[in-house]
Amino acid sequence: MNHLPLIIKREYLTKVKNKAFIVMTIISPVVLIALIATVAYLSQISSNKVRTIAVLDESGLIKDTFKDSETTKYIYLKNIDLEAAKVLVKAQEDYGLLHIEKSLDVNYLENHVKFYSEDSPSLSVVTSLENKVEKSLTDIKLQQVGVDLDKIESAKIEVSIVQENFSGEKTSKVESIIKLAFGGAAGYLLFMFIIIYGNMIMRSVIEEKTSRVIEVIISSVKPMQLMLGKIIGTSLAGITQIIIWIILGGLLTALVGFVFGIDMSQTPQQQVIQQSILDQQLNGQVTTILTGFYHLPLTNLIIAFVLFFIAGYLLYSSMYAAIGAAVDNETDTQQFVFPILMPLILSVYIGFFTVIEDPHGTVSTIFSFIPLTSPVVMLMRIPFGVPIWQQLLSLLLLVGSFLLTVWFAAKIYRVGILMYGKKPTYKELIKWIKY
Repeated sequence: MNHLPLIIKREYLTKVKNKAFIVMTIISPVVLIALIATVAYLSQISSNKVRTIAVLDESGLIKDTFKDSETTKYIYLKNIDLEAAKVLVKAQEDYGLLHIEKSLDVNYLENHVKFYSEDSPSLSVVTSLENKVEKSLTDIKLQQVGVDLDKIESAKIEVSIVQENFSGEKTSKVESIIKLAFGGAAGYLLFMFIIIYGNMIMRSVIEEKTSRVIEVIISSVKPMQLMLGKIIGTSLAGITQIIIWIILGGLLTALVGFVFGIDMSQTPQQQVIQQSILDQQLNGQVTTILTGFYHLPLTNLIIAFVLFFIAGYLLYSSMYAAIGAAVDNETDTQQFVFPILMPLILSVYIGFFTVIEDPHGTVSTIFSFIPLTSPVVMLMRIPFGVPIWQQLLSLLLLVGSFLLTVWFAAKIYRVGILMYGKKPTYKELIKWIKY
């Protein structure tokens, strides 16, 4: 009799009715949203605070270089010496004092510009000041050697290379970034899902094994069905948890924004992104971004993501189930878990450092066919355009490896779930497979 549906139902209900599962499902998004809201609130306070920087230009060369912005206000100090300026700035609790020494030699001033502050200044602030002073002094130097700045400005040419394949389809750098983001998100999501819920499967097997409940269950259920039931049931519980997190997280985000008036999206980094988008709008790049989304093989991405995600997860989760059956406690799992995690970590490394540079290169292509790395690497390659036959071949190899791994894992599972009080070695695991 096929007991697989009953086992899946039992595993699923056991997980979702567990008090710890319920508490973590509710508490996790609450804590996460609270942390994000705190960061967003503090970021808004920080972004709304205007820095005041005093400028003491004893050279008289830096004129109209610093313009006030939404976050920074500049005050030019005159008829005051350096020590008095320091005392004044400190008393007024300004952000800092920029001092340009008294000299008409721009080469001398190159290393005689100082910034005084009570605390260590922001790297972005210092960099911005350097760029402004550098540009101003450079313009002065060019004028001194008889260069017409207007002619230099009018002679500048901005080159934007248009990318196009041999079939006439145009692409761009922005489009490549979008493809990388899609592939990276898919690969990273699979990586985290395997680690989180693979460990959950392993702990579930260890708990039943140590409680000796497994001796009663195994008398009427085949080990293969029991293992697959645990894998599928736990996976469904994980998917349920993620769906609840997404829904609850979305509701909490909207609620926090409405009640406390906190814009969760207004972090400093996202303000920079928004400004970048505004600049791109002025440069006509929005069309390029929309075109990049349009050119993505969305149907292929969705189908491939579902298939590789499921097959990859089942492959690794069967290994986790076998490890749980082979040991008696989580402490003993380390020697077996590490070899499993190595190819998974390697696939993420290859995805982010090799696929980015050369998605159709030898290394990227080979590792997109190796079953232990293909779920992550292939998902990151697909947005860049992978032939269907390569995707199908990789998927077939992955499914075949899963079936073979399940067969081996079931043999370990069959013997391991009844072994208690002894820490197995790799040599003993090989013997179990031969039984």
